[in-house]
Amino acid sequence: MKKTMVSLAAASLIVTSAMAADKGIDFVTTGEATVYYQTNDAAGNGDLFDQATSSANVGVQLNFDADLKNNFSFGSQLTYLGTAGLEKNLVAGTRQGVTDVPTGLTASSSNTNDLALTKFFVAKKVGNTTVKIGRQELPKSLSPFAYSESWNVYKNTFDAILAVNTDIPNTTLVGAYVSGGNNSKNDIGNTTNLDVSTTAGATNIGGTAYMLTAQTTAVPMATITASYYSLAKIDGGTGTDIVAGADTGADVVWLDAKIAPKDLPMGMKLGLQGGSIMPDDLGAAKFTDTTAMGGKLGLAPVKALNLCLAYTYVSGEKDGTKNLVAVKNTTGVKTPLYTQMIANQNAIALDAKTFMLKGIYSLGDAGKIIAQGTMTTAGARNLNGNGNDYTDLELIYKVKSGGVTYLAALLNTKLESADDATNTVRVWARYNF
Repeated sequence: MKKTMVSLAAASLIVTSAMAADKGIDFVTTGEATVYYQTNDAAGNGDLFDQATSSANVGVQLNFDADLKNNFSFGSQLTYLGTAGLEKNLVAGTRQGVTDVPTGLTASSSNTNDLALTKFFVAKKVGNTTVKIGRQELPKSLSPFAYSESWNVYKNTFDAILAVNTDIPNTTLVGAYVSGGNNSKNDIGNTTNLDVSTTAGATNIGGTAYMLTAQTTAVPMATITASYYSLAKIDGGTGTDIVAGADTGADVVWLDAKIAPKDLPMGMKLGLQGGSIMPDDLGAAKFTDTTAMGGKLGLAPVKALNLCLAYTYVSGEKDGTKNLVAVKNTTGVKTPLYTQMIANQNAIALDAKTFMLKGIYSLGDAGKIIAQGTMTTAGARNLNGNGNDYTDLELIYKVKSGGVTYLAALLNTKLESADDATNTVRVWARYNF
């Protein structure tokens, strides 16, 4: 049934494009072709590059955008994900879920291809206000708790109504109504409710998210972003309410300030972030507030080298009788925290103190090398478990050649509770056209 629906959506897009062309509307077509592979040794329980510990996707995205005149515009995106038969002898699963198999494939599974309409929106501009309605990407810079993540094969998208206004000089106001989306690690064609992570497990947002963001550069040498969210109907991940017969909402406030004074030595840049997730308290033993803060310092000691030192703190809960909501993206896996790297989100998102050091060295046309590491001290309510400290070391090489962008990453991650570290290799190539 699902494939029929997706096929009809694709056919509708083609027919709509043809009809629009007959009426003199020009479509601009862009896209991306991607090959994505990852393998890990599962903390010593497997071997790198074995079929059982490897996953991959090949994919193509096509974007169709048009000016509908009278300040209306249209955008859509058709996404194909497959494996090119790699599961037959090289990998055991997919990196990004296809055909309702979000956790990967078995060797005998035939669910290796999927086609989905991942964007479909209409926008209208009136004066300095633009309203966009439909399935769309949301940027992290303006929506830190409901944003499209770029770590996987393709970004997740949201069903949303978005309004952007620039009437105030040097200031952007953004309002959004977000009703759901496809998770950044799961099936691209399966739109679900928003969700959050809590100490009780995966938790659905059965209602919606309302967001208001103000971003201003009116303060000299600074960009300040303040966001507010109202999350509706948080209930248990199994469908059972955390408190029987009741749902709880949550308010989220988040502030980010990036400061770049021109007269500081070595190109010094500063960043400060912080906020709180404040669920409604439904009585004994249920929700309490989560607070977070962070800071970062960027330096460019020589022309080719950039350094960043960052620290983040996310609160816990002393007596352990109430649940907390983790500082994580809804319908995603990452955090808005400065210490977020490739693989450390569960360690840093709740009851955690994390230090990060990062260096980026430019090789000019030969690309760049990124070396980064974090050390996390975990508290009793950490998502990885009570006191389960975590280290993450990552070495990344990225280059663009012949129009293709390549990335190769080597990760070494270690939980205190594990006997061995996990080594991960991630490689991808993207061609944008």
